[in-house]
Amino acid sequence: MDKLLDIGFIYPIETTQWLFPLVIVPKKNGKLRICVDYHKLNAQTKKDSLPLPFLDLILDSIVGYEMYSFMDNYSSYNQVKMAEESKDKMAFISEWGAYAYNIMPFGLCNTPTTFQKVVTKTFKPYF
Repeated sequence: MDKLLDIGFIYPIETTQWLFPLVIVPKKNGKLRICVDYHKLNAQTKKDSLPLPFLDLILDSIVGYEMYSFMDNYSSYNQVKMAEESKDKMAFISEWGAYAYNIMPFGLCNTPTTFQKVVTKTFKPYF
């Protein structure tokens, strides 16, 4: 929590109509991952109609080019800022208080397609 606060991914929030619990999930390496349970929010969310592309379609679209680039998606969702009007809807409660995200958190139903749209608009091919 301290790290997320220090780097500005989350901030303390005083009031909100939305508040979700933290869930601790063990990783394969034995470490723990802190997640927010957004099941109830996802149930109320209009689903994005843009499907993720199939890998074979992506590969077909790049055949024949001499040069390719690769974008490292490590912490990819953390690079997308939340819209101001949506931040309080991502609020979560912990034993240290209530917080909201400045960046797009993992676990929202439209996160993958939102990230795809951002990347597609931001990174244009050079050919």
